[in-house]
Amino acid sequence: MTIQRMDNVGIVVDDLEAAIAFFAALGMELEGEMLVEGRWVDRVVGLDGVRGDIAMMRTPDGHGGIELTKFHTPAAISAEPGYAPVNTLGIRRIMFAVEDIEDVLARLRAHGAELIGEVERYEDKYRLCYVRGPEGIIVALAEELG
Repeated sequence: MTIQRMDNVGIVVDDLEAAIAFFAALGMELEGEMLVEGRWVDRVVGLDGVRGDIAMMRTPDGHGGIELTKFHTPAAISAEPGYAPVNTLGIRRIMFAVEDIEDVLARLRAHGAELIGEVERYEDKYRLCYVRGPEGIIVALAEELG
């Protein structure tokens, strides 16, 4: 048996509105928001008394998704430094293919994003960069050349 698709990546955030605005500026679409609570969610995630808000974001092509979660109870905890470097063990970044890397950077900077290194060219194939958004979230941007 094989997987059917990758449905979404979950990101726990403290400021849900800032995270939604950041990913919307990137070009993702907000599919919906809802409150999740009850025994079913407690059993799924293995915590008691879960109450949280989630926002589902989708890429314009409809194939990629992000689930942003703000936990009210139990409170979210930090497992690593707030602004961990890109070589910290674990999931470090999500990469997005973009049409115009400079335009995307300008839109993300308007939401507080910071360029981590520099925009660099990889051979004659891509322009690439890493950007740190709200809550230390790192996204990589890849603009395909020619």
